[in-house]
Amino acid sequence: MQPLFPNMDEMTEDWIRPDAEGQLSVDVFRDGDALVIRSTVAGAKPEDIDVAVNGDLLTIRGKREFNREINEDDWFHRECYWGSFSRSLVLPVDVYPERSEASIKDGVLEIRIPIRGGGGKIRVREL
Repeated sequence: MQPLFPNMDEMTEDWIRPDAEGQLSVDVFRDGDALVIRSTVAGAKPEDIDVAVNGDLLTIRGKREFNREINEDDWFHRECYWGSFSRSLVLPVDVYPERSEASIKDGVLEIRIPIRGGGGKIRVREL
């Protein structure tokens, strides 16, 4: 029987490579007239995070430092990602990027971007 993930050892090695870049998980939702993007960035400082909107593309880049040296033989299990990370996503609605705000509280990054009006249904009239 073939293993479900035959290259799991290679995948694990790639994930913990020092030059590998982690990808953030995000939640995206509407809150009134704002688009909200949330992501856990525990361990990252606000000055180490860059958020940019280019057209309909939002990009979050940053880094979180692991400030302790641990001998490889002393590790039992490793899942947390340390180092550089990024995430880009296409925004689902038209927004005002110049009025965006971003904040971190309890390790959660929240980006709020006002949604542009003008979208929606068009009523069809009989002539």
